[in-house]
Amino acid sequence: MLLAAKDKPTEKVKKESPILIAAKNGITEIVANILKLFPDAIHDMNGHKKNIVLLAVENRQPHVYEFLLQKSRMKESVFLRVDDEGNSALHLAAKLGEYKPWPIPGAALQMQWEIKWHEFVKESMPFHFFQRYNKGNTSKEIFTETHKDLVKDGSEWLRSTSESCSVVAALIATVASESCSILTSRYQEKDFGGDLPRKLLLGLTSLFVSIASMLIAFCAGHFFVLKDKLKYAAFPTYAVTCLPITFFAVAQFPLYVL
Repeated sequence: MLLAAKDKPTEKVKKESPILIAAKNGITEIVANILKLFPDAIHDMNGHKKNIVLLAVENRQPHVYEFLLQKSRMKESVFLRVDDEGNSALHLAAKLGEYKPWPIPGAALQMQWEIKWHEFVKESMPFHFFQRYNKGNTSKEIFTETHKDLVKDGSEWLRSTSESCSVVAALIATVASESCSILTSRYQEKDFGGDLPRKLLLGLTSLFVSIASMLIAFCAGHFFVLKDKLKYAAFPTYAVTCLPITFFAVAQFPLYVL
């Protein structure tokens, strides 16, 4: 009897309705169809008293959250709820969770998206919700506390990326100042929202343009001084010369996809 009683809370935590599972996994179509057939499912909660909005925010599912925002009549009933620990949607957006649905390269760019996600949820909430506390902490304090390691990792990632670019750019003075500005920057939480990633992408773009210009100038100049018989034989040499730069550019390309 005692064992059975102990198992009951565990079973309660594990059980989640289909709409909650769909919200956690970002399946907007299923959420929409369930709400169309069973409107009352919007009030479903799991064992931790987290409803569809809290789960969508906690698991970083922007498409589900935006869909729910369009249902304006739901805001007062489901957007302002808190879970069994006093977490609102804003608190959960501020926490750095283990689940990361976004394939983001680099800790600095991940930090940028975390800041954007927190700001997006914050803008969708009423003003009086900003001062709500969870165990004495505001959402801003929770964000700073849970992301301090990510800020550190992002700083190290930016520094190592800038240093690798500086090695390649040793012969190209046009990007030296941009690389140095990242290497000597003071890393603060707010900088990851746009300033540092912008500098990094600007530096990389300048680097690629400079390298491409240098290679074109080199190949063109070399091509004109060759004898006619050797011109066609030089093409493989030009291709091999471009390979290292191509590999470097491909390795950095995911930074532009975001």
